[in-house]
Amino acid sequence: MKNNRRGVLIILSSPSGAGKSSLAQDLIKWDHNIVFSISSTTRGARPGEKDGREYNFTSIGKFKEMVASKKMLEHAEVFGNLYGSPLEPVEQALNSGKDVLFDIDWQGGQQISNSSLQDDVISFFILPPSIKELELRLHNRAQDSSKVVRDRMKKSKSEISHWGEYDYVLINDSLDVTSKAIKNILCAERMRRSRQPKLVEHVRNLQNEYNEIESKS
Repeated sequence: MKNNRRGVLIILSSPSGAGKSSLAQDLIKWDHNIVFSISSTTRGARPGEKDGREYNFTSIGKFKEMVASKKMLEHAEVFGNLYGSPLEPVEQALNSGKDVLFDIDWQGGQQISNSSLQDDVISFFILPPSIKELELRLHNRAQDSSKVVRDRMKKSKSEISHWGEYDYVLINDSLDVTSKAIKNILCAERMRRSRQPKLVEHVRNLQNEYNEIESKS
């Protein structure tokens, strides 16, 4: 069925280990109208990651060139690496009725929420059930060294302090429950009158039908 609405920008943010990446993957599987915003980054690929799938891995020089030419919707430095979201593919997706999902930190979320696309934003901040559980998740995923885990834990306090800047805040003590809540919110947000431009035309057609009926009576 043809999509008669403009797409939305879905922002998922959280401290590392709170579950935003797992929630993002679940949303992509749930609705094929949601497309993942593939960020560009200067960090190296982790085991199992593929260029152009999880990230577009690029050089520092090329990244800075895109920022200078205003081709990034948002960008930030995280743990010594640069991350950013190319603007053009996001605009194209929104105009075609696709929803664009961002798995980004609070800095990127803040930039997008204050950008020219701010009216399209629906933002979520994911909180862990406890700090102890957050640290346990970071160790269990076995992607980073002990030093990196310690750095992420130190940074998590600052990251969590930005929870009040988001539209919706959820405590992720159950991945299934949190995912269902996000989906319910998205379904409602998509139905906002401002996101259904075809409604004006539909109501006009209904009024024309009334006029035809009245003219025949």
